[in-house]
Amino acid sequence: MQEQLYEFAVIRVVPKVEREEFLNAGIILFCKRKKFLKAVCTLSETKLRAFCNETDTAQVLANLSSLEKIAAGTKDSGPIGQMEIAERFRWLTAVRSTVIQTSRPHPGFTSDPEATLQRLLSELVL
Repeated sequence: MQEQLYEFAVIRVVPKVEREEFLNAGIILFCKRKKFLKAVCTLSETKLRAFCNETDTAQVLANLSSLEKIAAGTKDSGPIGQMEIAERFRWLTAVRSTVIQTSRPHPGFTSDPEATLQRLLSELVL
């Protein structure tokens, strides 16, 4: 199977934006040729509380869930979730100075985007 170009970004939770400390909380992977866009989020609430016990954990988890829905393009993902796949990826990885941020996108080659997503999640988040 031929390898295709993909891009990924790490989803980060930045409890106190002014301190610029973050926890990796997920991966977004986009492969245009495979028409693949998926975000997978997982957050250790224990680690989050260790960083900042004032953080509204329920809100952070809801926001992470929204990222997953937007990437999937579900019916309840709002107008951004209905955009074309490449536009959703660019929106998801746009630079922000909020509690939920992403790394800059990084490229690679894969023949199996789902397996690559799971590998990146294991290596960079779990």
